[in-house]
Amino acid sequence: MSTETTSSPSIKNRGWTVTAAGLGINLALGVLYTWSMFKGAIEKEFGWEGKQLNDPYALCCLVFAFSMILAGRCQDKFGPRLTAFIGGLLVGVGFLLCSTTSRYGLWLFGFGILAGTGIGFGYSSATPPALKWFPPSKTGLIAGLVVAGFGLAPVYLAPASQYLLGAFHVQKSMLILGIAFVVIVCGLAQILINPPAGYVAGAKPTAGNAPAKLAAVNVTPGEIIRTPLFYLLWIIYFIGAGAGLMVIGSISGMAKISMGELAFLAVAVMAIGNAGGRILAGSLSDRIGRRWTLFIVLLFQAVLMFAAIPITGSKDTAPILVVVIAVLIGANYGANLALFPAYTKDLWGLKTFGMNYGVLFTAWGVGGLVLPRVQQMLTVRSDGSYASSFMTAGILLLVGAGLTFLIRTSRPAAVSAA
Repeated sequence: MSTETTSSPSIKNRGWTVTAAGLGINLALGVLYTWSMFKGAIEKEFGWEGKQLNDPYALCCLVFAFSMILAGRCQDKFGPRLTAFIGGLLVGVGFLLCSTTSRYGLWLFGFGILAGTGIGFGYSSATPPALKWFPPSKTGLIAGLVVAGFGLAPVYLAPASQYLLGAFHVQKSMLILGIAFVVIVCGLAQILINPPAGYVAGAKPTAGNAPAKLAAVNVTPGEIIRTPLFYLLWIIYFIGAGAGLMVIGSISGMAKISMGELAFLAVAVMAIGNAGGRILAGSLSDRIGRRWTLFIVLLFQAVLMFAAIPITGSKDTAPILVVVIAVLIGANYGANLALFPAYTKDLWGLKTFGMNYGVLFTAWGVGGLVLPRVQQMLTVRSDGSYASSFMTAGILLLVGAGLTFLIRTSRPAAVSAA
């Protein structure tokens, strides 16, 4: 049995290398966000009807969320390397299919189903191996670092997509992105590796003896869905993620009221806030606890939603205020993507982490499907005003913040299950 611990420089480096690979994979997985850049070009080049333009993206998000369950099972059983490799191939094949056709149905299959499933496989394999290399005291920080890549992706993907579309148009751009995706994700997948058998993160080595194992928590998905705590977390995740996505999906239109053609800046800084919020919230939760961090995030997000009503509704608003609101809303939304994986490890262990988080992650998928649709309906009924959408999101977030006080766990701190 191995006696390696995090006190060994080589082990520390291996853990950080795996974390960096997971972050890099998520930076590539953020190719999902290229859709907002491709919509206009698709409408112009393919002649799709307006109501069809969001369908491949919406399907991709839904498939991504629910494929996390199958991907999590694959990660738990066969390891992160194979799971991420499959994810890279699936997204690459999906994009390559889209590069050969302008047919709506084939784009639904290529971008919506193949790419959506591939993103689920890649995303589910990036976090678990990184967490296993570090002690419970770093769970939030490491989870935040790995998933930060997904939030940061639009910062480079937006200008890259704009360049590709201008130089090569839609289909060749999809071909280039598909090839790049396969090379990057499948390459980084080879770095993802679990610790050796018997490895205990954070244990102190003792002469001639293997480190004592920490108490293990290994709860299966079938067991967690029979507990009220799972549904409580699912509802809070639905609210926190869905309310954020209500704004993220429409921030460009909201910002145009006061920022005009510079509205793209609000999108870029929101992405930076999205990534930063994952790291900061994860690190903070290691210090003050997951529940208090989640409460602060949801309450602050509610305040921002109410503050956004006058700020985004006036043409006279200083652009800097819109940018600040965008950064903070993005940061609070991103915090959810770090806190809930950390909660999953804390409560239910690492042995079946992939499937457990996959089941919980369906809240993100359903929230991303339902609440942005609610936002669109409210905006139409309000003659283009976003006030009712922000009000609805703010109220839901206050409810979510209140629900955090119902979270009761028998374990006050994270418990490792290597």
